[in-house]
Amino acid sequence: MTTDLPEKLYACWHPVAYTEDVKPDEPFSVKLLGEMLVIWRTGDGLPRAMKDLCIHRGTALSLGTIADDCIVCPYHGWRYNAEGTCVLIPQTDSLNIPAKARTTTYRCMERYGLIWVAMADPIYPMPEIPELEDTSWQVIHAGPYDWPCDSSRQVENFTDFGHFPWLHPGLLNDRDRSVIPDHTVEVKNHVLHYSIVRPESTNSEDFPIFANEEKVKPERRSRYELHCPYTIVLRLGWGHEEGMVYLFISQPIARDASRGYCIVARNYDFDEPVSVIQRFEDTIFSQDKRIIVSQRPEMVPFDISDELHLKFDTVAINYRRTMKKEQLA
Repeated sequence: MTTDLPEKLYACWHPVAYTEDVKPDEPFSVKLLGEMLVIWRTGDGLPRAMKDLCIHRGTALSLGTIADDCIVCPYHGWRYNAEGTCVLIPQTDSLNIPAKARTTTYRCMERYGLIWVAMADPIYPMPEIPELEDTSWQVIHAGPYDWPCDSSRQVENFTDFGHFPWLHPGLLNDRDRSVIPDHTVEVKNHVLHYSIVRPESTNSEDFPIFANEEKVKPERRSRYELHCPYTIVLRLGWGHEEGMVYLFISQPIARDASRGYCIVARNYDFDEPVSVIQRFEDTIFSQDKRIIVSQRPEMVPFDISDELHLKFDTVAINYRRTMKKEQLA
């Protein structure tokens, strides 16, 4: 494991792929917290995660194949089962396979359309998002979004209300309404809870995705849960039954690399193509990326005194304090 990262980060659930990206018969290579992992499925369909390394000559197992519920090294054909134990060495007829012939395995689960990995015993539960498991909601995958920065920068950008009218005018707000409404943050253990009623733009011709009744100056009611270290659940609406749920999670690839997964659920406009929302999110994240990758340092400075904060930065302030308190930064 990379030694310069907080130990508790390894004990958190992190996304490593959308569920559709991990095929039944193909190993999938990912990087998490500086370590190369291979994700693959056994015959029961369950995802497995292990170090992407054959102990014999250090070959990447993700280049291999899957056979008889084992992952097969492409170099010499050594087979590793779901527990990481080598069960076959073709170059010898000996049944006494060395105990050292194994690779490290990690906890792995599939939920909310994502494959999750924890590299140590998880210290926090998965957030509960019943809408994503309710067939009356339409669930849409956007991204993922690869940025050359720490996951903390991706997360803090998602929580920043001040940039909406400036970076996304006509899409998320308008510049003549830049003042941030008052809002407070309640911190419960590792989770930040906050709500805000803020102005937004009317639907555009390119992106008619919000059920905001085409008012001249529509308002959005948003309830957030920020689960440290890198998970955000957003429930939003406009004062009637129609609503949306966002799940945004950043995969901490390394200190200077992150991958953001954006899952959107809605209970209206099922006849509209999902590509409209996907293109909208692609546009928003593209506008964000240009700015965020320019920020220095690449990781959020968790010492509050390192940057200037104003009243409307209350989410960022509480995020930084909570990450330090929870020893995640």
